[in-house]
This record gives sequence, C-alpha cells and structure tokens, in this order.
Amino acid sequence: MPRGQKSKLRAREKRRQAQIETQRSKSQRSRRAPPTTNTSAGVSCTRSDEGAKNQDEERPSTSQASASTDDPHRTPLDQKAILLVEFLLRKYNMRDPITKQDMMRQVIKKHKAHFHVILKKASELMVLAFGIDVKEVDPIRHRYVLVSKLQRTSDDRLRGEKIMPKTGLLMTILCVIFMKANCAAEEDIWEVLNVMGIYADKKHYIYGDANKLITEDFVQERYLEYRQVPNSDPPRYAFLWGPRAHAETSKMKVLEFLAKLHDTVPSAFPAWYEEALRDEEERARARFASLLRIGTTANVPSGVNLGSLSQL
Repeated sequence: MPRGQKSKLRAREKRRQAQIETQRSKSQRSRRAPPTTNTSAGVSCTRSDEGAKNQDEERPSTSQASASTDDPHRTPLDQKAILLVEFLLRKYNMRDPITKQDMMRQVIKKHKAHFHVILKKASELMVLAFGIDVKEVDPIRHRYVLVSKLQRTSDDRLRGEKIMPKTGLLMTILCVIFMKANCAAEEDIWEVLNVMGIYADKKHYIYGDANKLITEDFVQERYLEYRQVPNSDPPRYAFLWGPRAHAETSKMKVLEFLAKLHDTVPSAFPAWYEEALRDEEERARARFASLLRIGTTANVPSGVNLGSLSQL
C-alpha cells in the first residue's frame, strides 16, 4: 500500500478514536449531573406544598382525611378499614358485643401487625360517614362501643338508636356552609368531599350516588337549599342551610362536630364561635318569645306573673 494511503488511514482511525472518547466523556457527565427539568419541577412542587400547608393552617378542613384519599387506588389497609366499618355496623345492628378478637379473626386476619392502623382508618371513616366514634371501654378484654359525636348526655353510647349513613355527610356539608359565611359554592362543597373520597361522578361505597343525595335528596328533605348564583354564566350553584337543618341542629352543634373532628373545643375557632354564640342567644330569645305568646293566649291562673319568666 502506498505511503500516502497508510497515513490517511492512520489519521482517520485517530479521529474515530477521538470521537469515541468524546462521546464516552459526555455520557459519564450526563449520568453524574441531575436533569435540570427535574430539579425545577422539584422546586415547584415544594413551593406548592408549602402554600397548601399554609392554607390548611389558616383554614381548618372539616375532615381529618389524608391526601392519600384522593388516590382512586386504595391500599390493602384501606380495603381492610372499609371491611371493618361494615363489620362494626353489622355488629351494632345485631346488638352483638364488639371485641378485638372478633375483629382480628373475621376482618383483619393476616394483617394482624397493622391492627391499630386499620382500626384508626376505620374510626375516621365512622366519624366522617356517621358522626360516630369507636371507643375501647374494656382495655383488658378489648371490648369496644360506638359513641355518638353529637349527643350531649353523660352516657352517650348508642343504645338502639338508628345509625343514619348520611348523618356525618350532612353535618360535614353544614360545616362547610357555616365556614363559608352561611353560603357555600358548589365547588367548595365538592373540594372538601373529594378529600374524603366522595366524588360527584362516582358511586360511593356508603352513599351511592353522592351527587343525587346532596343536590336532590337533602334538598327535598329540606336540609339544604340549592340555589343558582345570580347572573352566573355558565350557571353556578350554591348551598345554604335548609329550614329542617335550622330546626334540628344549630351552628353551635355543627361547630362542636367540627371541633371534635379536630380533637379540640369550639372556642378554638374564635370567629365562628362568636357567631355560634350569637345564634344560640337568638334561639333562646325566640323560644322565650314563643313562651310569652303561649302564655298570653292560654288560660293563666290569676297571680302568675309571666314577666318573671325573663328572670329564668
């Protein structure tokens, strides 16, 4: 082979080797350096999370549900918690005692190591769905009872009362309306319910068609009023308390429900507490006025001073 061709071949081989070394070096650097797009995404997520946290601190939610409830794919422990809720309701309806032994044998089974986690999840579901707490009354034999979150008696264990599956949901909606200056936009209601795993377009394992229950059934039962927002285009809707809600509960009771969900007292929410106190005073004056009207129309014996009622 002529000397010129040999020189060209050697030069070409050197260039090829140089290109290989350059590509190898770039590849190693790219493996060591983190991608810039992921870094910026991480910063954005952090800022978003901090903002959400600040909002949660300023405005307490009506539920203790974690963000994981937004995930449509439930974990095995979530599934067990749902089964445990069904078990507790079945035991109550049959008037059978509720024991840890039965829960472990009939529901928990191979997840025994996670009993307390599953029980906690189930208890949260009971509170949110029914306004009912699960309490251990015998720590030796591990016996449990269902306790109403709303009753005010000294012994508030449920003794034959009917458990209404919609009670907890209704109380939650009334809480949101109260927190939103007594008129809550429909999207505000669903924002809270979505955190609880309740969606307008999905069947719920307890409530069924939640959208129909809220926008039709509760409205027909006069617990809620469902109104179109004036001059809204496209149409938007808002919820208010209905006359039956005003008659059967009060702002103070709803605030007590909210406070119990947060393991605190109503006065921990000063602005709402003051409004609830004013509502209680107005209700007391209305009852007093009603007594006076009844007294003036009734056949009251002589010598009875109705004005003395004002001293009660």
